[in-house]
Amino acid sequence: MNWKNHGVLMDKKQRTIKKEVSFEGRGLHTGNKTKITFKPAAENFGFRFLRTDVENAPAIPALVDYVVQDHELESLRGTTLKKDGVEVHTVEHVLAALAGLELDNVLIELEGNEPPIGDGSAMPFVNRLLEAGIEEQDAIKEYLVVEEPLGFSDEQRGIEYAALPTDDYRLTVMVDYKNPALGSQHSGLFSMEKEFISEFAPARTFCFLHEVEMLAEQGLIKGGDLDSAVVIVDRDLDDNDMQRLKKMFDID
Repeated sequence: MNWKNHGVLMDKKQRTIKKEVSFEGRGLHTGNKTKITFKPAAENFGFRFLRTDVENAPAIPALVDYVVQDHELESLRGTTLKKDGVEVHTVEHVLAALAGLELDNVLIELEGNEPPIGDGSAMPFVNRLLEAGIEEQDAIKEYLVVEEPLGFSDEQRGIEYAALPTDDYRLTVMVDYKNPALGSQHSGLFSMEKEFISEFAPARTFCFLHEVEMLAEQGLIKGGDLDSAVVIVDRDLDDNDMQRLKKMFDID
């Protein structure tokens, strides 16, 4: 598996955005007001997060080498990046928007340790990036070329990945949380250009009611509300449950 210019895509150039754009909202866990700003970046810069609320903070590359296990947020299935003691949480929707628009070089500034939650999808970030406009650069894109089948599995978590050689980029995903309220689901992406914005960017965070209750009791998801996720009710609720949930989430 190597980084190189792919033979069938040699004419594709790296891309950045034309101008700076920002998006404000509440962080999912802290509940604090936060602001994310996307800025154009030079060729071969990649994606890097910069905490503007931390003095002398390092720019954190969005690379797997900087992904850390966050035990506090593990149940959210979120992604945390860390460098020199500085962290950014819940970056997956931001990175989905950047990758889905086939961008290569963007600086992402954050006033806080996590992006705004928005509606729980990548779409708010996609809309801002489209507003900024996309600019082609001179350098040729590089691709991670899978030259032989690769696999990874974690039996304890029931996770399995497989990467197979192909001339184009395709994803096939199946999820099964062993919960009858959801069942097993599968989907596939076969054209980033044609399908990402319309079919995948609007897909919203979902979780089960028992997860929401647990996270709220731990003092997390302070910025979450009924507009920022899809909650699947996975048990019967009586009047006492409803009253307790209303009180927990400050619903009239």
